[in-house]
Amino acid sequence: MMSDYKFYEQVNKAFDKAAAYTRFDKGLLAQMKSCNDVLHITFPLERDDGSIEVIHAWRVEHSHHKLPTKGGIRYAMTVNEDETMALAALMTYKCAVVDVPFGGAKGGIRINKNNYSDEELERITRRYTFQLYKKNFIGPGSDVPAPDYGTSAREMGWILDTFRQISSDIDAEGCVTGKPLSQGGIRGRTEATGRGVFFGIEEACSNTEDMKELGLEPGIEGKTFIVQGLGNVGYHSAKYLTEAGAIMVGVAEMDGSIYNSNGIDLEKLMEYKKETGGVTGFEGTTKLKDSWAVLEEECDILIPAALENQLNMKNAKKIKAKIIGEAANGPTTSDAHEIIKSRGALIIPDNYLNAGGVTVSYFEWLKNIQHVRFGRMGKRFEEDSFKRILTVIETISDRNFTQKELETLARGAGERELVDSGLKDTMVNSYNEINELRKLHNVDLRTAAFISAINKVGGIYEQMGIFP
Repeated sequence: MMSDYKFYEQVNKAFDKAAAYTRFDKGLLAQMKSCNDVLHITFPLERDDGSIEVIHAWRVEHSHHKLPTKGGIRYAMTVNEDETMALAALMTYKCAVVDVPFGGAKGGIRINKNNYSDEELERITRRYTFQLYKKNFIGPGSDVPAPDYGTSAREMGWILDTFRQISSDIDAEGCVTGKPLSQGGIRGRTEATGRGVFFGIEEACSNTEDMKELGLEPGIEGKTFIVQGLGNVGYHSAKYLTEAGAIMVGVAEMDGSIYNSNGIDLEKLMEYKKETGGVTGFEGTTKLKDSWAVLEEECDILIPAALENQLNMKNAKKIKAKIIGEAANGPTTSDAHEIIKSRGALIIPDNYLNAGGVTVSYFEWLKNIQHVRFGRMGKRFEEDSFKRILTVIETISDRNFTQKELETLARGAGERELVDSGLKDTMVNSYNEINELRKLHNVDLRTAAFISAINKVGGIYEQMGIFP
């Protein structure tokens, strides 16, 4: 990664480019860009061997135009103030693009989690939560974390348990999302970001006019793709694309990258990765020179699903993909974006495409503060209604349904079905909205997404009459 790379600066460059297409004055735009609160925490960790280590952590609340603020917590050695501010800003714009009523936030702890025992990670997570609580940087009505790179449902469960011990809030379950189901989580949250990536790419590929400009046939089936990073987001993005008929031809992971123009079996590769710890050497594939080389190979769709700054000035001119689906946050630098766009590629930006996670986190938060599971009130009623309709159809058509047919046709929507439906509706409607703005202003999708976000956030500032 380039030492002079400033992620927050990159986000603001994209913001400024889009702001030129909006009606707001410079003062209000400057307020929209600014991070409202930045918290840098240091605390001691007693290691298992009795030694003491100082841990550095951050939490940034970018915008309070809507509350609570929302954003993940990542555990990585790359975590710093600039990165956390940039990701918090992206969360504000991302939530606005997909009409999720949160302000943006982000958090992180600068550690390599592989160097710590589970007990040490639990102590780190609980201490971090306590520090956030002391500074009013966590709560169902103020700031709601979620998983991110290096964290999972396990850490979110520790956060909830810690919050409950120090707070009497009746809505305590809503203080964090991405939790285990047994602790108020929601079905579909684990795969939500990757599922959203799929829905976004699917909608883009369904536009006949746009695909014609790229020299591609409409639809997902038969298109080749390369994915960088087979973590949660990358795996689920690849899973749903392959299920829809796309062909995975390349993969990049920390140990290197592989390519096979005839296709790579995702599930067999995941088994191999579990056994060996990497992807290189997988049967039938060619090992390339490093983890970035596969990004430059032939494919229809390239999905960077790792960290920021992966498509940059070093490789932008060599990228051959016709569609870039930004599953990660900030994977493309502003200069690389211009180079890739100039040759006619369609870049589906991160501030829209990876919004599936925060969308389903919103559903989980609603479930927590309403204290009722989605589908609990209406699922059985729907099934009984459908059965009555099918009975009438049998009577007037002399057609008898089998028991299996009845179970399938009369099935009511449970939590997972409702979450999936809500996520798809969000991603489809949001894509069409920013695609219309793209064509209206003759800009790219990233700029269109920022225009959408600025208009929505700016409109709220104006309605308030004052800066929050």
